[in-house]
Amino acid sequence: MSVALRNAQRAVPVRRAPLRRAVCVLRAALGASRFDVGLVCAGNGLMRRLNGAYRQRSEPTDVLSFPFHQVAAGELPRPRCREEYNLGDIFLGVEYIHQQCRATGEDFDSVLAVTAAHGLCHLLGYQHNTKHEWQQPWSTVPAALTVTSLLRPPPTDVPEGGGDPGVPEPAHRCQPPAPDGGPLLRELCRGPVATTSRPCIKGPGRCWGRPGRGAAGMAPQGSGCCLLLLGLAVLTLPPFAAAQPPPAALRTGHAASSLPAVAAAPRTRYLLYDVNPPEGFNLRRDVYIRIASLLKTLLKSENWVLVLPPWGRLYHWQSPDILQVRIPWSEFFDLPSLNRNIPVIEYEQFLAESGGPFIEQIYVLQGYAEGWKEGTWEEKIDERPCIDQLMYSKDKHDYYRGWFWGYEETRGLNVSCLSVQGSASILAPILLKNTSAQSVMLDRAENLLHDHYGGKDYWNTRRSMVFAKHLRVVGDEFRNKYLQSTDEADRTHYKEDWTQMKVKMGTALGGPYLGVHLRRRDFIWGHREDVPSLQGAVKKIRSLLEMHKLEKVFVATDAVEEEIELLKKLLPEMLRFEPSWEELELYKDGGLAVIDQWICAHARYFIGTSVSTFSFRIHEEREILGFDPKTTYNRFCGEKEKNCDQPTHWKIVY
Repeated sequence: MSVALRNAQRAVPVRRAPLRRAVCVLRAALGASRFDVGLVCAGNGLMRRLNGAYRQRSEPTDVLSFPFHQVAAGELPRPRCREEYNLGDIFLGVEYIHQQCRATGEDFDSVLAVTAAHGLCHLLGYQHNTKHEWQQPWSTVPAALTVTSLLRPPPTDVPEGGGDPGVPEPAHRCQPPAPDGGPLLRELCRGPVATTSRPCIKGPGRCWGRPGRGAAGMAPQGSGCCLLLLGLAVLTLPPFAAAQPPPAALRTGHAASSLPAVAAAPRTRYLLYDVNPPEGFNLRRDVYIRIASLLKTLLKSENWVLVLPPWGRLYHWQSPDILQVRIPWSEFFDLPSLNRNIPVIEYEQFLAESGGPFIEQIYVLQGYAEGWKEGTWEEKIDERPCIDQLMYSKDKHDYYRGWFWGYEETRGLNVSCLSVQGSASILAPILLKNTSAQSVMLDRAENLLHDHYGGKDYWNTRRSMVFAKHLRVVGDEFRNKYLQSTDEADRTHYKEDWTQMKVKMGTALGGPYLGVHLRRRDFIWGHREDVPSLQGAVKKIRSLLEMHKLEKVFVATDAVEEEIELLKKLLPEMLRFEPSWEELELYKDGGLAVIDQWICAHARYFIGTSVSTFSFRIHEEREILGFDPKTTYNRFCGEKEKNCDQPTHWKIVY
């Protein structure tokens, strides 16, 4: 989603790109990447009018926040339609801020970014009228605020009760300079929050604000106020350098276990990867598990972060008229859950942290030209000439240009090919010893194998891949409304912290319906023997409904429209999640796949398609929920198939 920036004043030149980038990285750190944010740079006249209208203070100020949603501090909104994926608007008094900076000698761009960060926190419900409210963001917001040096923890001596940090305070409230010597910026002091409703201010192509929401407004700076904050200018410094000990989860992209105990951390190195374009959504999820194993190996020696490759341009995502590129992982998965396993960040956060759209080293992974010779299996890796034509081309500046997940501005500095035969961690010595590049990308990462398929490490990573909550909520509402299925009745209680979820096999009952995944389209071209006809599939479905005394069946399928119509005639009781155009645009094809899998995962009995990764992912989800394997590891058989072997039960390992 976008950060819409509008400059509504001419008094002060504004560098838009750094400001937008700063808001993007903080928005990603707060887990709110999928929400739009409006940013208006205003002069003293507009800020005076707004401040007078909504806070009854006819004077310019530094920032006014207009939330789109009313949420508790630190909670994300729960939008129900595309238009509600909007945090609200931040009006920055750039002329006022510039005047203050001229008086104090502070860097204008850094103070502007810090002020925007403060306004963004207000859009997410944070206030500071009392000591508790003042300190709350520092204990509940993902600690990216501290570690990326967007903000520093507040002073601890704000008075109890209704103390207002916006009024002048004695000089002892000033914090001393940070021990790392980073630049310290004074936060422009804030005042109470107004609750007056506001009109909808129209901007080009979008609605700035929402009727009925108040302005989280801030009072002008009082003399003597000296609350010190680290500026966004130190985003390129090491991930953690602060006077206080790091909190448990230091930031999106850094689990506590991955950071050294000392304040002066070594530099962070970034691992990126991509997959062969024809590969689908669920195979790519499997590749993530392999790369996670490699990252865990790297973390034993150095401070690495995995940069999540944006989703887009997948072969199976063929819904027309919907832009499906540059999709962050937070659209489909819960980032805090991923970070409980390994440190990860979104690609846009990498761009902000690394200082620009450059990847220093790209390794294209390939097999061996001579192939695998029969005999003893040998893991090996060598730098070899590229077998296939590179998907990268040099520009006039000798930078490598390529797909890069739809980010046209991204460039590679060096590209070479590695022939690999073995598990993911075989790459660790190359990354640790053969290159000193801070950012390394592995292209064609599907060529790597699992380190420990089906073991504890595999399952920890798989369990951490929790679906995004907004998609789970949609699936749960569908279950409740159309399938009479609830977690309480189905015994499928779910804990948001996957590390605390250990369910005994066979405890889950499932909803009173049959779950079906029926793979069609291009899949049947290569699996004609073990994929049934529609008539054969319906015959099997009816026998299962009768056997398990069920009346409803939920079907997830990629069948073409003609086959869907035939299925409806053959199986009138069939239910599907059929989104409206607005829902399709909002959730996209990947989100619909997640919703389908989530509903199938809660069925009393599930049957899938032979060797389909979509069905595999449902098997795993049901294993996590605690279903009896007999109700999970089942597949359709082809009418001409002689030996219809059922899927293998991969038992979860804690």
